Amino acid sequence: MGMPITVEITDTSASAGAFDKIFQYFDYVDRKFSTYKADSEITGINNGEVEETDYSDDMKVIFTLANETKEETGGYFDIVTPSGKIDPSGLVKGWSIRNAANILRKDGIKNFYIDAGGDIEACGKNSEGKKWAIGIRNPFNQQEIIKAIRLSNCGIATSGTYIRGEHIYDPRSGRPATEIVSLTVIGPDVYEADRFATAAFAMGSKGIDFIEDLDGFEGYMIDKNGTATMTSSFDKYADKNV
Repeated sequence: MGMPITVEITDTSASAGAFDKIFQYFDYVDRKFSTYKADSEITGINNGEVEETDYSDDMKVIFTLANETKEETGGYFDIVTPSGKIDPSGLVKGWSIRNAANILRKDGIKNFYIDAGGDIEACGKNSEGKKWAIGIRNPFNQQEIIKAIRLSNCGIATSGTYIRGEHIYDPRSGRPATEIVSLTVIGPDVYEADRFATAAFAMGSKGIDFIEDLDGFEGYMIDKNGTATMTSSFDKYADKNV
């Protein structure tokens, strides 16, 4: 789906086969859910070539999760675009990363890091025996890290306009969400972080308050004027050595 993927495993018992499994899985997800591929299932659905009765099991799961997320966010998460097409990317990315992490866990791997398009599942420890180091980029200068954090056994996702441009819409108005430029969410896993980051971004400046009210989540928001706002306990993840 047009996203770079990085996988790092620090368990010494892991084999090259573990990486093969992960990248084969992401290839499967891409072939099924990419809106850029003419032969993907989601493209077939959008073109009216695949009936609901013929949806694959994974497609049915995604539609169910999307409906649940729409309800949980008061309608701010919607996989139906203003053009009427279905684009589940805001859900599929985090979902697929979490599934890939579970593949490694089933193989007994405990220390690893999966980054797909900037959304990350960080488990166990890095090669130095520490929590994984992750940086939040300055949306106005992508070469600059403005916040350094340490994570283990949780997920982080960032929604923003500074790489892909205006691609997140407020479902209520049908217009692009432009009040903020970056919103990073830390959650119990990357799927949860990803879906709520997308919805909170669509909410604009009040999105950070939505994250504040979610139990077990923290957020870091940067608005169009460059002002940063974080949830009350976000700094507990700060890398104290930076």
